[in-house]
Amino acid sequence: MSPQEFTPATSRTHRRYSAAFKAEVIAACLQPGVSIASVALANQLNANFLRGWVKAYRDQQLAGVTANTHIEPRIEPASCPPTTLVPITLQTPDVPPSGDIQIEIRRQQTVCQVTWPTSQAAACAQWLREILR
Repeated sequence: MSPQEFTPATSRTHRRYSAAFKAEVIAACLQPGVSIASVALANQLNANFLRGWVKAYRDQQLAGVTANTHIEPRIEPASCPPTTLVPITLQTPDVPPSGDIQIEIRRQQTVCQVTWPTSQAAACAQWLREILR
């Protein structure tokens, strides 16, 4: 029996990314409606790895520390004026709703029909919960 030869596996090298590349990728992730996974896939990165970069960037922004790389958010100019919010008041009718709630419950051969006034809808819902238990 001869001893087996052991050849060590080649060592993996860690990729290094430039600050400009990181800034570009992080800026792409911060765009509204863009998923980190899609940006990672497009740039051949691991999504969890990229999430770490974005989290570190956001943590730096929250701490007020300026990052080594300056990231400009890409905001396209709007062609229409900014929207303003106007408060409105909705009035509900004081008249109780008319009509009835019609319920039909079927279990095997038995049919149960119930008519309940809509003014008592909360009581109807409570009764229905108890019946259907």
